[in-house]
Amino acid sequence: MLTTLLDGQVMAEKHGSGSPRVLAMHGWARNRHDWATVLGGGDGYDAVAVDLAGFGATPPPEDGWSTEQYAESLLPLLGPASPLVLMGHSFGGRVAMHLARLRPDAVRGLVLTGVPLLRPDASGAPARKGGPLDLRIAKALHARGIVPESVVDKYRKKYGSADYNAAQGVMRTVLVKAVNEDYTRELEAVRAAGIPVEMVWGEGDTAATVPMARRAAEIAGPTARLEVVPGSSHLIDAALTAQLRAALDRLLADAPAELPTDTTADAPTSKETDA
Repeated sequence: MLTTLLDGQVMAEKHGSGSPRVLAMHGWARNRHDWATVLGGGDGYDAVAVDLAGFGATPPPEDGWSTEQYAESLLPLLGPASPLVLMGHSFGGRVAMHLARLRPDAVRGLVLTGVPLLRPDASGAPARKGGPLDLRIAKALHARGIVPESVVDKYRKKYGSADYNAAQGVMRTVLVKAVNEDYTRELEAVRAAGIPVEMVWGEGDTAATVPMARRAAEIAGPTARLEVVPGSSHLIDAALTAQLRAALDRLLADAPAELPTDTTADAPTSKETDA
């Protein structure tokens, strides 16, 4: 059922018939419909899946928000009622991490999939700052007032991802801010608050790789559980859907299930299984 939230500022899909127990947030260039198979169906959950600002039916922000500003705009949804489970895919998971840090008392748990939580990515090599040489030169010349922003933008488009080249206006600014963010602080806050974290990852995810997820789970601590789903990648498919529903069931259970014994040598402080 399509509904409006926050005095009409946010469009959302309501699932179930009771008060929402789950708040779901989609990935970049996606919308609330991505959660339909996870949250809906005959045995669906009492949940709300939002269209984040600039996606789906929700208008973009007036300026280029950071993901923390996205979270701040949704804080009123975390009211005095029972704590919610936050579900986040990719960009939406970034927002969920900020919400958990800002209002740990209002968060029952986190279900994350395909979220780029750390930089640099899998290799562990230092990230090259500023991008390719000609882009860095253009940025330096622009900073000195020698070339206009349009020259820098030309090189950004040359080396930019499909998402960057497709984004327009303030949404391009949002994307640039998001891809340069790191969530170590948020992971540490989640650990300090003891918030359970269910991480469901596609084995072939190249946007947010499994080695990165393992390192993030280590930081999140003993309440983090990582499940790697063979054959899946970044977008939510049938196999990921099944594991996301299982993760959600664990967090919504009256008595949370005991996490499995860790057998992963390189992630000693988290729980990891292969789905």
